[in-house]
Amino acid sequence: MRRRRSRAEAGQLVAEYEASGLSRVEFCKKQGLSLATLARYRKRQTQGSPAAGTRWVEVKESAGRPALGIPASSGLAVALPSGRRIEVGRGFDAHTLAQLLDVLERL
Repeated sequence: MRRRRSRAEAGQLVAEYEASGLSRVEFCKKQGLSLATLARYRKRQTQGSPAAGTRWVEVKESAGRPALGIPASSGLAVALPSGRRIEVGRGFDAHTLAQLLDVLERL
């Protein structure tokens, strides 16, 4: 029978997941962890936190040149460690972006 993980161990798994850039499914397969267990650990970690569910990420200013042949725009772009890239142009629809982010969070 497997022993229970301590809160510190569970917190470490959550930190590793969030830094990995992997989807929840990919991370759980790699760690031999169920999706429900990861969800429980993440929920437990954010309960009681003033910024529950908020994650800080490093933002780097671009050198002003388009990356990978992508034309320059006046919008915003986010490049994730996994290689995924999300771009929005000036005047984007915030509601549509929120829906997209919601779908991506479920992956």
